[in-house]
Amino acid sequence: MSPKIRRVIWEEASETLSAIRLKVFVEEQSVPIEEELDGMDEVSTHFLATVDDAPVGVARLMPSGQIGRMAVLIPYRRHGIGALLLKAAVQHALDKGQTEPFLHAQTHALGFYARNGFTAFGEVFLDAGIEHRAMRYVGD
Repeated sequence: MSPKIRRVIWEEASETLSAIRLKVFVEEQSVPIEEELDGMDEVSTHFLATVDDAPVGVARLMPSGQIGRMAVLIPYRRHGIGALLLKAAVQHALDKGQTEPFLHAQTHALGFYARNGFTAFGEVFLDAGIEHRAMRYVGD
């Protein structure tokens, strides 16, 4: 398995990006669709992971420097695809002058983000009924 990560334009890839996010967030995690569709996609930078040209994962970087909507389809998890997506989003943020990219991590994924250069701060909070914690990038 050799995943490829590329930056894509929402207007050209929205169907593919949305399909993965809906599968992971709405179907698997029961996030209400109106919370998943937050109106920020058109102004965000998007990243798509593919394996053998099949779309398998996504992430986005908002203008604020917040990384989010990280999702990898079940059969492709635990193969480093999430880390590659995160690395691409962080590098793009840094290249754009955002000195401290941040994200809101689901608490079950805190270890993943910590291994990839993020540190948690603040209290646990609910987002779409799921416990999250804010994290900022401090480097590897």
